[in-house]
Amino acid sequence: MSPILGQNALEIFSRSAEQTRRIGMRLGGLLKTGTLICLRGDLGAGKTTLTQGLVAGWGSSDQVSSPTFVLVNAYRHPEGKKLYHLDAYRLSGPMEAFDLDLDTMLESGAMIVEWADRIQEALPDEHLWVDMTWVDETRREMRFSASGKAYQSLLDTFQERVYGV
Repeated sequence: MSPILGQNALEIFSRSAEQTRRIGMRLGGLLKTGTLICLRGDLGAGKTTLTQGLVAGWGSSDQVSSPTFVLVNAYRHPEGKKLYHLDAYRLSGPMEAFDLDLDTMLESGAMIVEWADRIQEALPDEHLWVDMTWVDETRREMRFSASGKAYQSLLDTFQERVYGV
């Protein structure tokens, strides 16, 4: 009998916005230059809430908001590192994303992309993909999928931080 999720996937159910932020904090502590986190989910699925946790866990005290109108926010780390937060909702597709020079951003920092499915062809093949689903007013489902060896290692470490196994 095979598991429902493959070896490169992890499913987490959050019961509150605060729990979603804490999950993000555990993952955020693992981000380093070149790390790409891709978020997909409908409005209200918790993408920005998870991002708030990612940014805090990464070590920034900057205020997090969805960059829907500015497209990209850059958060600062006390050591001078950058974490880019791209909202692809308003982009017309991958070609517009190529114009943003995502490769340069990934060379100089980590990146979180909301609505990543809209520009998937412009993103590197290796990444951590997070599908987020609104379950009810307080609960969210998060399915993490790793693409590439480095991201499988990241996912394994993240799972240990969340579950202690």
